[in-house]
Amino acid sequence: MIEIRPIERVAATVQVPGSKSYTQRALVAASLAAGTSLLRNALIAEDTVHLVGALRLLGAQIVCSGPDVIVTGTGGRIANPGRELHLGSNGTAMRFLVGIAALGQGDITLTGDPRLCERPLKPLLEGIAHLGVSSTCRNTPGYPPVTIHGGTLRGGRVVFRDIESSQYVSSILLAAPYAAGDVEVEIRGASVSRPYVEMTLAAMKAFGVAVEKSAENVFSVRNGHRYRPCRYLVEGDLSSASYFFLAAAFCGGTVRVANTNFWTHQGDVRFLRFLKELGCGVAATNQWIEVSGGKLAAGDFTASMEDIPDMVPTMAVLAALRPGRTFIRNVPHLRLKESNRLAALVTELAKTGVRAEELEDGLVVTGGKPRGAEIETYNDHRIAMSFAVLGLVAPGMRIRNPGCVGKSFPGFWTELEKLYKTT
Repeated sequence: MIEIRPIERVAATVQVPGSKSYTQRALVAASLAAGTSLLRNALIAEDTVHLVGALRLLGAQIVCSGPDVIVTGTGGRIANPGRELHLGSNGTAMRFLVGIAALGQGDITLTGDPRLCERPLKPLLEGIAHLGVSSTCRNTPGYPPVTIHGGTLRGGRVVFRDIESSQYVSSILLAAPYAAGDVEVEIRGASVSRPYVEMTLAAMKAFGVAVEKSAENVFSVRNGHRYRPCRYLVEGDLSSASYFFLAAAFCGGTVRVANTNFWTHQGDVRFLRFLKELGCGVAATNQWIEVSGGKLAAGDFTASMEDIPDMVPTMAVLAALRPGRTFIRNVPHLRLKESNRLAALVTELAKTGVRAEELEDGLVVTGGKPRGAEIETYNDHRIAMSFAVLGLVAPGMRIRNPGCVGKSFPGFWTELEKLYKTT
């Protein structure tokens, strides 16, 4: 348990780790390339450690030295680990490795923590089946633990309809350079978290594979294109940065987050647009982003967040302090994250005296004057970090299981402390 000390005003510069999303994409591409890559400013946290361990068992040589990671790849030749790959609670790794395991020979089993085994895989498993690779789910069809019966990943066409995760698309695209033929992926109907597909394309391009777009939602990888090793700088994680932007919005003053880029493919940059609309100042270069707080705008406000689901806890906590109602829409898939984030947010906001209601596709939060409370984190890093920031203005906020932030931001509590040192 950790108790957050209130603060009146902030004036600080903080550091955030490398983007978790880019780190995981770069680890996969580098592990498939023939040769040695250097990843700079990579995120070394619980999630990425699980992915690194699995990639080593699949044949990659990976050495971590602080935020620098040296990867000697397999050239697309995936080893059979001879044991199950346990991925903790890392849903991204689970989905990405379905595609990578399809390149292997023989059976490769992917599993993880109980919550991970509640997160769906069916559309992705159907996708690799269209490319010639079958799978078997041990307990519940469409859910981990899953055994991928590897062999030859054929070329072909995969159509995803109304998918709840862009990671299905990214998984097949990341593996596609080593398929036996051309691979085409089409997205039809509703899809969520589209910016993450663009991040996948950017990471693949950095490692030498250009994905063709014959239409807005059609992606093609030509046979014979392979990843090349490279030096790759991982930009700062804007999901992690959002908590410090939130601190500026709450407390007034200014917080600068180093190693962040306003002109990024990370969709979470859109949270800054919401802050501007609600009265905050935003300044940026390609090396830092700075937010200045002021009086938060009152009245009803709607945030459609299907493309930036990781920002929902941050937005919900912001809404708790803003006068008026905040409607957070188009995020029903948050019920399938590390926790049921919609239910968790309603429950924990109620403890602080803030009314929140679960909608079919999101939340409505009626702002007020939050009070301190003992916050259950559900082993969810984003719940912990969001409510910790609320504690800067709500005395007596106590965060249970503070170590859960290690999933994505092991240094969070150290960086939060910097807000106090400059006041």
